[in-house]
Amino acid sequence: MIIDSHIHLDDKRYDEDLDEVLNRAREGGVKRFIIPGADPSTLDRAVEISEQNSDVYFAVGVHPYDMGSFNDLDFEKYVSHEKCVAIGECGLDYFRLEGSDEEKEAEKSRQKEVFIAQIELSKKYNKPLIVHIRDASRDSKELLLEYADNKIGGVLHCYNADEELLSLAKSGFYFGIGGVVTFKNAKKLLNVLPKIPQEKLIIETDGPYLTPAPHRGERNEPFYTTFVAQKMSELLDIPIKSVKNITTQNALELFHIS
Repeated sequence: MIIDSHIHLDDKRYDEDLDEVLNRAREGGVKRFIIPGADPSTLDRAVEISEQNSDVYFAVGVHPYDMGSFNDLDFEKYVSHEKCVAIGECGLDYFRLEGSDEEKEAEKSRQKEVFIAQIELSKKYNKPLIVHIRDASRDSKELLLEYADNKIGGVLHCYNADEELLSLAKSGFYFGIGGVVTFKNAKKLLNVLPKIPQEKLIIETDGPYLTPAPHRGERNEPFYTTFVAQKMSELLDIPIKSVKNITTQNALELFHIS
């Protein structure tokens, strides 16, 4: 059994064949799916999919790129839903900062405010965090250590292989491993993967993005977690069955699903 802990099934690229995508994954051993909250405009679609499929769950949150929508999102409406299992994806992303130095610093400050607000929601509602970090490891780590509750924890989605973040394993955080681990240029992740405590590893696709080899260039989908599990098995030198069992148990524990 595999759990796809981060799959954007509410993306329009799954609209025409969602049932086929889910069934293909189920037949391949993927038994649970978690839709992160990134863009509030598709959140109702995520809820709908979770209500129509007993094995699909969702999270409520605002991605750094959509932080302008944060104040308009009715968290209370969604977080109380029985299929809501997390807050996020939220976090910091400095990759696309534009403008003058002052404008960039203002953007960083606003991202931090919205991130902190969602960390506080995680504590208020006792839901784990789904954390997005890009080119912002140090600031993200500082905010998580200062504000997050290590009893609730969360996952560093699409873990960026920055060893500075490894110590967050001691603060209740897991590390989401996806298709990037199969990329030829992912040497940093390949080197750091064995350093992650196995009890803190979970699998994700981030579909429709970051499709693993040998399907790069195609739309990503949950069935392709099997390629991620196979590569992790090779790198960790443990049977693929063990990878599936370990990551499944970790995801069940983090998101409190059965």
